[in-house]
Amino acid sequence: MINEPLTKEVSNRICDHMNRDHNDSIIKYVIYYGGVQNPKVVRMVEINSNSMIIEVDGANINIAFDHTLLDSKDAHRTLVEMIKSM
Repeated sequence: MINEPLTKEVSNRICDHMNRDHNDSIIKYVIYYGGVQNPKVVRMVEINSNSMIIEVDGANINIAFDHTLLDSKDAHRTLVEMIKSM
């Protein structure tokens, strides 16, 4: 995995990947960390150093990270750890 700053382009790439390949994880994030019950349609909109923004049934929610992300590698590691800690 390449270690890149969390630019808008990197955020878009991560979001596209998550939306395409890991929709089940996004659903788990919004249920567990966002407190949303029975989400129907979810889409990761943005990831930045402090949080991820996920569109849930037409409304955006913000899920904060437990630390400030350093880069894309830290983002990957953090997203995986968040799933594992559920």
